[in-house]
Amino acid sequence: MPSRWTPGYSCPITLQLVGPQSWTEVPALLCYEASDPFAVRIAFGDVGDDGGAVGADDGGIAWLVSRELMQSGLDRPSGDGDVRIWPAHGATDVLFLHLRAPSGEALFELSRATVTAFLRQTEALVPSGSESALLDIDDELHVLLSNGGTDTTGR
Repeated sequence: MPSRWTPGYSCPITLQLVGPQSWTEVPALLCYEASDPFAVRIAFGDVGDDGGAVGADDGGIAWLVSRELMQSGLDRPSGDGDVRIWPAHGATDVLFLHLRAPSGEALFELSRATVTAFLRQTEALVPSGSESALLDIDDELHVLLSNGGTDTTGR
């Protein structure tokens, strides 16, 4: 089993932003880190020279999505609320990803084969069902209960 410090896996992907009149290509990076084993980060923006996506400090946008939600969305409509994913009925290599935020919402089309291959790589790093073994629950609770470690009141 990988340690908490096992390097992650990233995969560039191009999503199609579905618009009312046209579609727009949106470069992104699917990112998985064993240190956050339940989540997949979708980093929107150009992939840099180092293979990473543009960071939030540089105007990039990232969404955290449950790995389990992405896995179930390969075969059936999954999620509700801010993140939903489902396969297209007629096309075998098409998934739809719907993201909703207070500032608006977006519908993307993406490659089912690319997402499947990406999730297969994440399974090689951290098999489903073993994620919680990588988390130090006591440390995580301490951080949460101490307001992210910024408690200056001495409590």
